Amino acid sequence: AAFRVTPQPGVPPEEAGAAVAAESSTGTWTTVWTDGLTSLDRYKGRCYGIEPVPGEENQYIAYVAYPLDLFEEGSVTNMFTSIVGNVFGFKALRALRLEDLRIPPAYTKTFQGPPHGIQV
Repeated sequence: AAFRVTPQPGVPPEEAGAAVAAESSTGTWTTVWTDGLTSLDRYKGRCYGIEPVPGEENQYIAYVAYPLDLFEEGSVTNMFTSIVGNVFGFKALRALRLEDLRIPPAYTKTFQGPPHGIQV
Protein backbone atom coordinates (compact mmCIF):
# COMPACT_ATOMS: atom_id res chain seq x y z
CA ALA A 1 0.00 0.00 0.00
CA ALA A 2 1.18 3.51 -0.71
CA PHE A 3 0.01 6.20 1.69
CA ARG A 4 0.47 9.96 1.26
CA VAL A 5 1.59 11.02 4.73
CA THR A 6 1.76 14.51 6.22
CA PRO A 7 3.37 14.18 9.67
CA GLN A 8 2.62 16.53 12.54
CA PRO A 9 5.35 19.14 13.13
CA GLY A 10 8.34 17.51 14.81
CA VAL A 11 7.45 13.96 13.74
CA PRO A 12 10.10 12.50 11.38
CA PRO A 13 8.68 10.93 8.19
CA GLU A 14 10.23 7.54 9.06
CA GLU A 15 8.39 7.54 12.38
CA ALA A 16 5.13 8.50 10.67
CA GLY A 17 5.55 5.69 8.11
CA ALA A 18 6.30 3.14 10.83
CA ALA A 19 3.27 4.35 12.79
CA VAL A 20 1.01 3.90 9.76
CA ALA A 21 2.35 0.37 9.23
CA ALA A 22 1.80 -0.57 12.86
CA GLU A 23 -1.59 1.10 13.29
CA SER A 24 -2.96 -0.41 10.07
CA SER A 25 -1.97 -3.95 11.03
CA THR A 26 -1.33 -5.03 14.63
CA GLY A 27 -0.96 -1.75 16.53
CA THR A 28 -3.43 -0.72 19.18
CA TRP A 29 -3.58 1.87 21.93
CA THR A 30 -4.86 -0.58 24.53
CA THR A 31 -3.78 -3.91 25.99
CA VAL A 32 -5.50 -6.84 24.29
CA TRP A 33 -5.67 -10.15 26.16
CA THR A 34 -5.06 -12.11 22.94
CA ASP A 35 -1.64 -10.47 22.36
CA GLY A 36 0.08 -13.31 24.20
CA LEU A 37 -1.56 -16.04 22.12
CA THR A 38 0.48 -15.50 18.96
CA SER A 39 3.56 -13.71 17.68
CA LEU A 40 2.50 -10.25 16.52
CA ASP A 41 5.70 -10.02 14.49
CA ARG A 42 4.18 -12.49 12.02
CA TYR A 43 1.21 -10.20 11.31
CA LYS A 44 2.55 -6.66 11.49
CA GLY A 45 2.82 -4.37 8.49
CA ARG A 46 6.22 -2.98 7.62
CA CYS A 47 7.08 0.40 6.15
CA TYR A 48 9.80 -0.40 3.62
CA GLY A 49 10.21 2.98 1.97
CA ILE A 50 9.57 6.70 2.33
CA GLU A 51 9.81 9.17 -0.55
CA PRO A 52 9.15 12.91 -0.51
CA VAL A 53 6.25 14.03 -2.73
CA PRO A 54 7.75 16.27 -5.43
CA GLY A 55 6.63 19.88 -5.09
CA GLU A 56 4.85 19.31 -1.76
CA GLU A 57 6.37 20.44 1.51
CA ASN A 58 6.29 17.93 4.39
CA GLN A 59 4.42 15.28 2.38
CA TYR A 60 5.76 11.79 1.80
CA ILE A 61 4.72 8.53 0.21
CA ALA A 62 5.06 5.74 2.76
CA TYR A 63 5.18 2.24 1.27
CA VAL A 64 3.76 -0.43 3.56
CA ALA A 65 3.80 -4.20 3.00
CA TYR A 66 1.43 -6.53 4.81
CA PRO A 67 1.72 -10.29 5.32
CA LEU A 68 -1.14 -12.18 3.64
CA ASP A 69 -1.81 -14.02 6.91
CA LEU A 70 -3.13 -10.72 8.30
CA PHE A 71 -6.20 -10.89 6.06
CA GLU A 72 -9.12 -13.29 5.93
CA GLU A 73 -9.14 -15.16 2.63
CA GLY A 74 -11.75 -13.98 0.14
CA SER A 75 -12.79 -10.91 2.15
CA VAL A 76 -12.35 -7.51 0.53
CA THR A 77 -14.11 -6.01 3.55
CA ASN A 78 -11.61 -7.51 5.98
CA MET A 79 -8.66 -6.38 3.88
CA PHE A 80 -9.83 -2.76 3.61
CA THR A 81 -10.92 -2.61 7.25
CA SER A 82 -7.47 -3.79 8.29
CA ILE A 83 -5.57 -1.38 6.06
CA VAL A 84 -7.63 1.80 6.39
CA GLY A 85 -10.12 1.14 9.19
CA ASN A 86 -8.61 3.06 12.09
CA VAL A 87 -5.39 4.56 10.80
CA PHE A 88 -6.78 7.88 9.52
CA GLY A 89 -7.34 9.27 13.02
CA PHE A 90 -3.75 8.72 14.10
CA LYS A 91 -2.41 11.68 16.14
CA ALA A 92 1.14 11.60 14.74
CA LEU A 93 -0.25 12.62 11.35
CA ARG A 94 -1.76 15.86 10.09
CA ALA A 95 -3.10 14.12 6.99
CA LEU A 96 -3.13 10.66 5.46
CA ARG A 97 -4.47 9.30 2.18
CA LEU A 98 -4.32 5.86 0.62
CA GLU A 99 -2.82 6.51 -2.83
CA ASP A 100 -2.29 3.00 -4.21
CA LEU A 101 -2.95 -0.60 -3.26
CA ARG A 102 -1.49 -3.62 -4.98
CA ILE A 103 -3.01 -6.98 -4.23
CA PRO A 104 -0.86 -10.06 -4.90
CA PRO A 105 -2.31 -12.70 -7.27
CA ALA A 106 -2.12 -15.31 -4.48
CA TYR A 107 -4.65 -13.27 -2.49
CA THR A 108 -6.91 -12.28 -5.40
CA LYS A 109 -7.35 -15.97 -6.22
CA THR A 110 -9.16 -16.40 -2.89
CA PHE A 111 -12.02 -14.12 -4.01
CA GLN A 112 -15.02 -16.13 -5.21
CA GLY A 113 -16.79 -13.22 -6.91
CA PRO A 114 -20.22 -11.78 -6.13
CA PRO A 115 -22.38 -14.18 -4.08
CA HIS A 116 -25.43 -13.70 -6.33
CA GLY A 117 -23.65 -13.37 -9.68
CA ILE A 118 -23.22 -10.26 -11.78
CA GLN A 119 -26.38 -8.20 -12.15
CA VAL A 120 -26.93 -5.37 -14.63
